[in-house]
Amino acid sequence: MCPHIVSAFDDDLLAVQAKISEMGGLCEELLSNALEAVENRDPKLAEEVILRDKRLDKLEFEVEELTTRIMALRQPMAQDLRVLISCLKMSATLERIGDLAKNIARRAIYLADQRPAKLSASVGRMGQRTLQQLTEVLDAYTSRDTALAVSVWRRDVEVDEIYNSLFREVVTYMMEDPRTIGLGSQFLFIAKNLERIGDHTTHIAEMVYYVVEGEPLGDDRPKGEPVSLDGVGS
Repeated sequence: MCPHIVSAFDDDLLAVQAKISEMGGLCEELLSNALEAVENRDPKLAEEVILRDKRLDKLEFEVEELTTRIMALRQPMAQDLRVLISCLKMSATLERIGDLAKNIARRAIYLADQRPAKLSASVGRMGQRTLQQLTEVLDAYTSRDTALAVSVWRRDVEVDEIYNSLFREVVTYMMEDPRTIGLGSQFLFIAKNLERIGDHTTHIAEMVYYVVEGEPLGDDRPKGEPVSLDGVGS
C-alpha cells in the first residue's frame, strides 16, 4: 500500500492488520494444541485450548470496532477499502476456526478417559495436513503472496479426500465392533471439524487474492466427492 498524507491512517491500517495476524497465530496455536491433546490424551491441555479461545472472541470484537471506526473517519477507497473488508471477513472466519479447534479439544477430554484407539493416528495425520494448510494461508496473507494463496485454495481437495478416507475407516471400525460406536463417533466429529477448518482456509485464500488483485478468485475450486459408504464393510 502507498503511504497516506495522513499518517494516522497508515497507523490505523497497520493496527487492524496486526490484530488479524494475532488472531491467525492464535488459531494455529489452538489447533496445534487441540491435536496434541487428542494424540497424548491430555485433558489439561484441552482445557487450556477451551479457555484460550476467549481471546479470539475478544480480538474479533476489537477488529470489528476498529475497522468500523476507520471506515467512518477515513472513507477508504480502492485497496484500502479491500483491506478493511477482508479484515472484517477474516476475523469472523478465524473466530470460527477457533471454535472448531475448541470443539476438537472438547472431544479430546472425552477421549482421554477411553481406551487408546488406532484411529488416533489417522486423525492426527489429517490434523497435521489441515494445520499446514492454515499456516500456509496465513503466510500468504502476511506476504501478500497470491500464488501461495491459490495453491492452498486448490489443495483443499486433498483434505476432503483424507476426510472421506477417514470417514470410511471409522465406520468400518465401528461395524467390526459395535461397542466402539461411541468412541468412533468422537473421531468422526473431530474429522468433520478438521474438514470445515480446511474450508475456512480456502476462504482466507480468497480474501488474500481479493486484496491483492482487486477481483474475486472465482468459484471453480476443486472439491472432493461427497463421502460414500460404497464398499465399506465388504
